[in-house]
Amino acid sequence: MARINYEAEYNNRSRVPESVDIHLKWNSASVAARQSLTCDLDQSYGDRPRQRFDLFMPENAGSRVPNVVFIHGGYWQRGDRKDYSFVAAELVARGVAVTIPSYSLCPEVGVADIIEELRGFVRGAWQMFGCRPAVVGHSAGGHLAAALVATDWSRIPEVPADLVPCAYAISGVFELEPLVSTSIGDALRLTANVARAASPMLWIPPPSDRVFVAAVGGAESQEFLRQSLEIVGRWSTAGVKAECVVVPGANHFTILDELGRGESAMVARVVDFALGAAAK
Repeated sequence: MARINYEAEYNNRSRVPESVDIHLKWNSASVAARQSLTCDLDQSYGDRPRQRFDLFMPENAGSRVPNVVFIHGGYWQRGDRKDYSFVAAELVARGVAVTIPSYSLCPEVGVADIIEELRGFVRGAWQMFGCRPAVVGHSAGGHLAAALVATDWSRIPEVPADLVPCAYAISGVFELEPLVSTSIGDALRLTANVARAASPMLWIPPPSDRVFVAAVGGAESQEFLRQSLEIVGRWSTAGVKAECVVVPGANHFTILDELGRGESAMVARVVDFALGAAAK
């Protein structure tokens, strides 16, 4: 059996040379979103410098607004919420509030610390909105979305036991051990044991009333396709309502274009998630 080249499989910036141009497009669209949408920017959710979030609200919002938490990617070591404001536009147009947090990055903190930060953020979102959020994440954010839907919220005070009833993970990494030997893993300070402990795929699956989608681009690496298919397979076997969606022709970055297309199946599904979570 041929040995897997994990560096090639997981280094998406090398796999997609046009990723720089794609990020520039995202930045321009995000500036436009912040200028045109009703928003409350640079709000605090903790004491660390990067524990800040932006809130985008629909027009004429009532007191109980469906809420999507969008978590950005960057392999837990780069990226910022301001680069992803563009994902809010089509969701806000459909009556859904969108909160986009930044979070501390490796190597200043570890991946497990980031999971805890986002748990704290979601708890704060519950207190802010009074309704359960749908969590959406891209890349490392997809990992964090899976971690949040798989969290045992019954052990955390002052929140519902099903605080995160659904998650939509886009191009996520759910098993971190393949990263240990790569350049990506250097800043993460991963050992095999640390990687396994931070891998939602290896955790006890969420309860059967949770809903989970793992979306992945058809042009992504075999490892990214495997990860999405495998976590869905494991969680489905455990009774979770889990589904893998392969977006034809999309790579690790262009898959996010689906959130910018109002007619896309991804936008429709995320809106359904937000409405269903808010109705609980």
